[in-house]
Amino acid sequence: MASVQDVIVDTPSGRIQGLQKRDVWQFRGIRYATAERFRAPVRVEGWDGVYDATAFGTIAPQNTSPTEAMLGAQDRPSGEDCLSLNVFTPAADGGARPVLVWIHGGGFSAGSGSVPWYDGTNLARRGDAVVVTINYRLGVLGFLHLAHLEPSLAGSGANGIRDQVAALEWVRDNIEAYGGDPGNVTVFGESAGGMSVGTLLGTPAASGLFRGAIAQSGATAHVHRPEAAEWVTEQVLTELDLSPATAIDGLLEAPVDGVLAAQAAVDARRQTPEGRDVGPPVGALTYQPVVDGTVLPEPPLDAVRGGSAAGVSLVAGSTRDEWNLFHLRFRAAGPLDEARLRHRLGALVPEERVGDVVDAYRSRRPDADPDDVICAAMTDHVFRIPASRLATAQAPHAPRVSMYRFDYASQMLGACHGIDVPFAFDNLDRRGVEILLGDLDESSHRLAARTAGAWLAAARSGSPELDDLPWPAYDPDGGRLTAVLDREVGVESDPEAALRELWDELAPVPTPGVVVD
Repeated sequence: MASVQDVIVDTPSGRIQGLQKRDVWQFRGIRYATAERFRAPVRVEGWDGVYDATAFGTIAPQNTSPTEAMLGAQDRPSGEDCLSLNVFTPAADGGARPVLVWIHGGGFSAGSGSVPWYDGTNLARRGDAVVVTINYRLGVLGFLHLAHLEPSLAGSGANGIRDQVAALEWVRDNIEAYGGDPGNVTVFGESAGGMSVGTLLGTPAASGLFRGAIAQSGATAHVHRPEAAEWVTEQVLTELDLSPATAIDGLLEAPVDGVLAAQAAVDARRQTPEGRDVGPPVGALTYQPVVDGTVLPEPPLDAVRGGSAAGVSLVAGSTRDEWNLFHLRFRAAGPLDEARLRHRLGALVPEERVGDVVDAYRSRRPDADPDDVICAAMTDHVFRIPASRLATAQAPHAPRVSMYRFDYASQMLGACHGIDVPFAFDNLDRRGVEILLGDLDESSHRLAARTAGAWLAAARSGSPELDDLPWPAYDPDGGRLTAVLDREVGVESDPEAALRELWDELAPVPTPGVVVD
């Protein structure tokens, strides 16, 4: 067992006690802000005495999620006082190291920064870098739109994004004392964390707080328009037996358990035909950032196209078989038939074009059954195409844009959603990884070293290319060269170009969010 030693550091906020483990200093559960329910976060200015940062903080209130449970994301106590972060550093010595700030996934409704898969020890040690992982508000408590009911709560529909900005402001003001360079910060995240990275690129309050971004399986399309967000709010109020007149007081007084129960009930309603017909458009998570003119003046993709993130280097991509994870429970219920396949695709494209979509995917996958076709189409629609659009929007404004596809496959689910996370952190030994990946071999660990090394290189210089990992820049007008990360790595020019062009024809305006299968 690795020895653990206490360490104490002087910081701008006060003296803080962390621990040294496996040659990396860890400071856990540092409160970066506080927030009243549905209000903007307020920064924590400092403290007297010595702050105990040897234990992870409270996680955001959330309902049980099988995926997050596998990761160990929900093992800690939860509560509304959850705005804390964790720092992993080789030494708190003023070393001006590159800083990577991780934003966790979980559909904007689950997860935390203290998940073992997100332990920054190996990244910090491998790359002589500082790694920060954060908590932010989730679900109803982080993304419920209330501006139409109470003007003083404008922006409540993007409070989780406000929390992320507050954490980045903490990094700017404090990270030098922990051995980091506040002028060289890269934000990275996966799933809702990748969506958060894309959203931050278009968030005015985040401008200047980072100079690099890595969006894993998430982009800028995952936001609500106010009218869709108002439907979600109406449903939450119904579950809590509140009227518009009693809404604000009732929401402020509701116990957390009641809020979470309402949150789950509305999520379940989204799966019904009525919820799909009158709720947010097919493609939207129930709870996600709202473009209401306060935190987000315009859709993030539009902002990025206009240069909101000028000067920020970007790495963006997806896994080859993202949707296999989400489709797992449907496969367990029995195989999809052709009629059901076409019905589901009909929610995404004009009815008269469904046959074109089926034919396009079958032409590249002659042996694909209906389940395979829906998974391939949903992978593109939800993840690959939005990532390509983000890269294309940022390319004219960035020193460097890089694209990837992660192809390393598990035996059961292929290269499914989330499979890249332990590779990016070089954490193949963490709990739950073996459930997803199965047996690991030398090539698995070699890919983990390359992936983590590429992320560190991007944080240091903006380019993820390594001596043993060719990775040319992505140019929308020059081949769209894309790194393919697998046991053996390579480069492809505009992978699946015909399918990309088909989606650009059928859905030229990105549909917000993740499609509910």
